[in-house]
Amino acid sequence: MTQGVLEKIKTKQRLTPAEGVALFGSFDLLPLGRAADERRKQYHPEPVVTYTVDRNINYTNVCVSGCRFCAFFRSGEHSEAYVISKKDLFNKIQETVDLGGSHILFQGGLHPDLKIDFYEDLLRSVKEKFNIHIHGFSPPEIVHFSRLNDLSLESVLTRLKKAGLDTIPGGGAEILSDRLRRQVSPHKCTAAEWLEVMRQAHQAGMRTTATMMFGYLETIEERVAHLEKIRSLQDETGGFTAFIAWPFQSARTGLSDLKPAGGFDYLKTLAISRLYLDNIPNIQASWVTQGPALAQVALKFGANDLGGTMIEENVVRAARVEFRMTESELRDLVTKAGYRPQKRDCYYNKMSPR
Repeated sequence: MTQGVLEKIKTKQRLTPAEGVALFGSFDLLPLGRAADERRKQYHPEPVVTYTVDRNINYTNVCVSGCRFCAFFRSGEHSEAYVISKKDLFNKIQETVDLGGSHILFQGGLHPDLKIDFYEDLLRSVKEKFNIHIHGFSPPEIVHFSRLNDLSLESVLTRLKKAGLDTIPGGGAEILSDRLRRQVSPHKCTAAEWLEVMRQAHQAGMRTTATMMFGYLETIEERVAHLEKIRSLQDETGGFTAFIAWPFQSARTGLSDLKPAGGFDYLKTLAISRLYLDNIPNIQASWVTQGPALAQVALKFGANDLGGTMIEENVVRAARVEFRMTESELRDLVTKAGYRPQKRDCYYNKMSPR
């Protein structure tokens, strides 16, 4: 890294897009990690790593998006296509509650036939039966509901919130470049639509996360532009609670010939995300894609959160990447890395472990 960039980090000055690109071009990984760790301490001076107990519930795998990077989706006629029943949904949530879970991540494919009343009914039925936080429906889903039901984004968000939706995950961002999206996910929402969903959700008082899936066909400039768009919207709304980046997993996808990004690129991207996103307090390490050992290293590269225990996760597993940890295992991982584990909710409020 250049001395000028280091000085800006020490004095809490904002990095420019050109400086972000320059950092990606650097091979000085350890100095970059130390700088990200220092920036982390500016936000979180105590040696505490947060986590949550949650479950990813995919309500359907039927999807018309046809993303080339996805191994999870099925066509409606496929023998493995499904739409979750209330019985199965309730059983999954009850198991989550029994394991100390505080929320569910509720996402699915862009189903061509399910109208908004289906989702409203599911949300209400969950809230009637369980006292649990619903973190659900990423921006591509919200845009799909808007198009399918001929409703404005505001109307969709209002109705889902009234039915029981609490917060919105940042899925479906991948890289916020329309050039890239036209190439690999032409039927998914545009970059501007993704940002607009988040803007309107924040304006409605809802909190969301932001994400980035990298390491497939994007340029470094597009990677930095993605971070710039997230940072700019956060300047405007302040509604993002956390940022999560993970490398593309290529197995069984339409891009299976691509070599996945390795640990070096992951740690570099994580560190730069911490340095660039100076207005987002929480940076999450992706142990689900990188495994427990590299997640411990990530805690020295800017991450202060390990996300959820992922009682269930299907999308990454469909690409033949499968890591699992219990709450006690996750806490032990944090302790062995030299930090204090702290259970949290979706708003990063402290919770007591089981």
